[in-house]
Amino acid sequence: MSQKEEAFRKRLLETFRIEAAEHLKAMSSGLLELEKADTPEKCQVIVEAVFREVHSLKGAARAVNVSSIETTCQSMESVLAAIKRGKAVISPSLLDALNGAVSGLGKFYSAADFGQNDEARPLVLRLVRHLEGALKSEQPAPAAPPETPAPAPEQGKIAMSAERPAITDTIRIATDKLDAILLQAEELVSAKLAATQLATDLRAVQGAMRMWKRKSGRLHSTYPAYLPANDAGGLADEQRSFLSKFDNHLSQLTHTAARHQHVLSHMVDHLLDETKKAAMQSFSSLLDLFPLLVRTLARDQGKQAELVIHGADIEVDRRILEAMKDPLIHAIRNCIDHGIEAPQVRAQTNKQAIGRISIAISQKGGSKVEILVADDGAGIDLDNVKAAVVKHGLLTPENAQALDEQAAAALIFESGLTTSPIITDISGRGLGLAILREKAEKLGGQISVETRRNAGTTLRIVLPLALATFRGVLVQTGERSFICPSFHVERVLRIKREHIKTVENRETIELDQKAVALVRLDDVLKLARKPSAAAQSDLLFVVLLRYADTRIGFVVDRIVSEQEFMVKSLGSQLARVANIAGATMLADGHLAPVLNVADLMQSASKAGLAPAAARTAPRERRSVLVVEDSITTRMLLKSILEASGWIVRTAVDGIDALTTLKIEPCDLVVSDVDMPRMNGFDLTARIRADRKLAELPVVLVTALESREDRERGIDVGANAYIVKSSFDQSKLIEVMSGLV
Repeated sequence: MSQKEEAFRKRLLETFRIEAAEHLKAMSSGLLELEKADTPEKCQVIVEAVFREVHSLKGAARAVNVSSIETTCQSMESVLAAIKRGKAVISPSLLDALNGAVSGLGKFYSAADFGQNDEARPLVLRLVRHLEGALKSEQPAPAAPPETPAPAPEQGKIAMSAERPAITDTIRIATDKLDAILLQAEELVSAKLAATQLATDLRAVQGAMRMWKRKSGRLHSTYPAYLPANDAGGLADEQRSFLSKFDNHLSQLTHTAARHQHVLSHMVDHLLDETKKAAMQSFSSLLDLFPLLVRTLARDQGKQAELVIHGADIEVDRRILEAMKDPLIHAIRNCIDHGIEAPQVRAQTNKQAIGRISIAISQKGGSKVEILVADDGAGIDLDNVKAAVVKHGLLTPENAQALDEQAAAALIFESGLTTSPIITDISGRGLGLAILREKAEKLGGQISVETRRNAGTTLRIVLPLALATFRGVLVQTGERSFICPSFHVERVLRIKREHIKTVENRETIELDQKAVALVRLDDVLKLARKPSAAAQSDLLFVVLLRYADTRIGFVVDRIVSEQEFMVKSLGSQLARVANIAGATMLADGHLAPVLNVADLMQSASKAGLAPAAARTAPRERRSVLVVEDSITTRMLLKSILEASGWIVRTAVDGIDALTTLKIEPCDLVVSDVDMPRMNGFDLTARIRADRKLAELPVVLVTALESREDRERGIDVGANAYIVKSSFDQSKLIEVMSGLV
């Protein structure tokens, strides 16, 4: 294949990828509507719509020779055609098979090669067999009256769907091209700021000139004898003429610069706004697949849940949507795992069997968007949270008990903290909400949580509508300039040194009748402090920053102004610099770092400049007992864990493991489930029944992946349940480290 043909095929596949995404979204939405349809007529309309989407996707896949998608769509067509002809009835099992096929198509679509490999073939066969089996299991429906054939189009005319116009006012454009245009438009912000600075400087020069003229005039009238004599058009007249012309020229330049600055600012703002609008997408493009996700996750856990979405038509920067996709999935999964109860439990508290999860999006002001993710489940058990905090060594028992409800609830965002009774390959590692907070903060947003026992939990996420430009406060400390994002600036103020008090060897000030920690920004950033006029002054400039429920005042030498800035990343070489989120170019051409407020708060606490929670020291020596009847798997696990610094002992089954534990205690047990003499479930139960071993963490690594097996793992007291089909050695080590 020539380079030209290869380039053409790549473009063709990219076009197919865009088209496939639209068909998959429509198919998923249609199947969810079909599940809720209450009349045969409505069912028939939806089946017809889904059938057309499947048929169109099959034709497109055939055109680009993507057999994995084509074969799956062909089997889906057979099922939908049988429903249309009345040869099959719509049932939960049939809908499960169709939804499973759509999920499989999504996997093929996400793969770089669209599932065109030997590893994907078993999945294609499994999807086809599932569809065929579901179709055969259904009884034929009673004979329906013959369908009225659609009128054939007149000769010379093309039949078109009323829902799809032949010509649209939209075009498709590759996202990388749109991002490049947006980047160029954002770069113009620097030119606008430079033009503004130039106009400001010229006005300052003109003002100085006028001030000099006034002073010179007063001096001439007061002390004429000390000024040069004016004899027949001498030097004084030439100076006067030159200064007059210079003043006029300066006035013209100032006026011209101000006019150009106004025009440029208007053009840049308008161009940037329009380009951002072009790069915006509605939340519906992200959330359309979430109802199916909720349905699937709930069924896997033996629960019932529905998702209600409000405000999905609100548009936001596409880059924000992409960044928030996985974190929002974590939030939804958390609602189902920890919030929504099983139907029998909900019945005991007079709740409907079907749990309710809602996502509500609303615009706040002109530059922010608020996302509320709520459920009507059991709420957060704050006592369990405090116990988990102590167990994981994040707080001492005394500090944990001293937390109020709001502070305790906020701890769910700590990485590694979980109240789940067992860790699985899906949840329980305490990472989901930590990732959600990290992403929100990286985008310049905030997240908080509200909960009520047996009434549910609400996550509140506030994000900017667009990236790149933001408002910030320009401050100076020493000879350096920094930007504090306005989003986290509660207020700026000047205080007298005499108002600073010392509490527990830390400087504080009183604001709103509360003590607020006071630190020097240069101390937190570990910058050398040089003598300056500001350092000797009796008045101090303070920027009060708020992050979540924490407030700290940072002392700076000067607060310059609040204005719009364009933030840039530091590049892959400096992907993670402590306390710095990016950089921006100031109007005078100098670079100024943008402060990472979350890091700044932690740095102030770690340095002892602000209050911090007491933490316990981690254990250094760790030992594990690996229980596995397969010698190959046993030696593989032993090698992996020893390479990670663990002291490893082995046992061939449950009885051998119990004998070993009585002789040589260890910090953790990793066990297979299906073993001779005593399996992993029985071993775990025996460990929990032993008074000396009851608190020993147990991780089950097994090929058994059904919901019943997972629940049995919970019942016997396992701390983690990892399925071998999704085994990842880094995840195993991460889980083990979290348990000890």
